[in-house]
Amino acid sequence: QEQFEESGGGLAQPGGSLRLSCAASGSLFSIQTAGWYRRAPGKERKLVARVTADGDTNFDDSVKTRFTISRDNAKNMVYLQMNNLQPDDTAVYYCNLNGTIGTHTPFVYRGKGIQVTVLS
Repeated sequence: QEQFEESGGGLAQPGGSLRLSCAASGSLFSIQTAGWYRRAPGKERKLVARVTADGDTNFDDSVKTRFTISRDNAKNMVYLQMNNLQPDDTAVYYCNLNGTIGTHTPFVYRGKGIQVTVLS
């Protein structure tokens, strides 16, 4: 039985840091692309950061000097390290994974979201 879990988030002061985690467990996963999206109040959902199986990353311009995305393939974990947080980073953050289970069964996981609030 496959299980996915997002964790982390919460409250932060401006200039503070938080780390989000996204985990897949219960089956033999091969995560190809992993990403974090966010939806700020009154705005559309947008990509924050993404990492491919080869380790290539891309970031939204607003976060690329402050956020880092990483993955631990052995643990099927993906992390979003958020530094120097600003009030504009306040949003619900969503993990997105895609890849295969076993040898060839594709999967897509879209997380339920984690609230990140940066106090102003």
